[in-house]
Amino acid sequence: MSDTPSQDELAGTEQPFVQHLIELRDRLVKSTIAVAIAAAVLSIFPGPAELYDLLAAPLVAQLPTGATLIATSVISPFLVPLKILLMAAFLLALPVVLYQVWAFVAPGLYSHEKKLVFPLVVSSTLLFMIGVAFCYFFVFGQVFKFIQSFAPKSITAAPDIEAYLSFVLTMFVAFGLAFEVPIVVIVLARMNVVSIEKLKGFRSYFIVLAFIIAAIVTPPDVVSQLALAIPMCILYEIGIWAAQLFMKHTKAPDAE
Repeated sequence: MSDTPSQDELAGTEQPFVQHLIELRDRLVKSTIAVAIAAAVLSIFPGPAELYDLLAAPLVAQLPTGATLIATSVISPFLVPLKILLMAAFLLALPVVLYQVWAFVAPGLYSHEKKLVFPLVVSSTLLFMIGVAFCYFFVFGQVFKFIQSFAPKSITAAPDIEAYLSFVLTMFVAFGLAFEVPIVVIVLARMNVVSIEKLKGFRSYFIVLAFIIAAIVTPPDVVSQLALAIPMCILYEIGIWAAQLFMKHTKAPDAE
């Protein structure tokens, strides 16, 4: 008789857990299918080689006339465009992936939590994309121009395609994450980890921290360091302003 309640309790808790696992599996499958479809489309148009040419355009534009990138590994001409194809496919399918994440998490949230999570998911995605676009369209051109201006005339630049991909991904991640500063500020303030007053008081320290981070993650040139540090400082101020709005409009009903 004493074993029955524990068995009933286990049976009552196991089923929802299994259902959550099944739903998680379904969401992952749908996300994977979305990435696969995006990869299939991109493999047809514009194609992996064209995607790499597009990614390499800011560097090629600054190379001497006739200079090109080289492949030092036999398999690099195949693997590098394939990696870029998968990266582009994931970015293209990101709205679907984020929707699946939101659909999985949303049922377990209160209404005031949904008001916080959904805007943060959307805004963090947009900010990451903006950071990547800013890096590609502005920073790369200025950095490569600055670097080539110091190259001796006796040297013909011929960067390796795999090394260039590694550099590009590092810069994309650095600028994408740097543009997430407002999201971090909002979350810290909303979770009462740090007050708005302390965030304002930390402003001068953050400026120093931003320039230190920029000096570490970017090439040793003034252009890229300023291009990363200055937006971080501006976004920190935007984050403080946005945090006050979020704290006002995402309070729990009993807190109001």
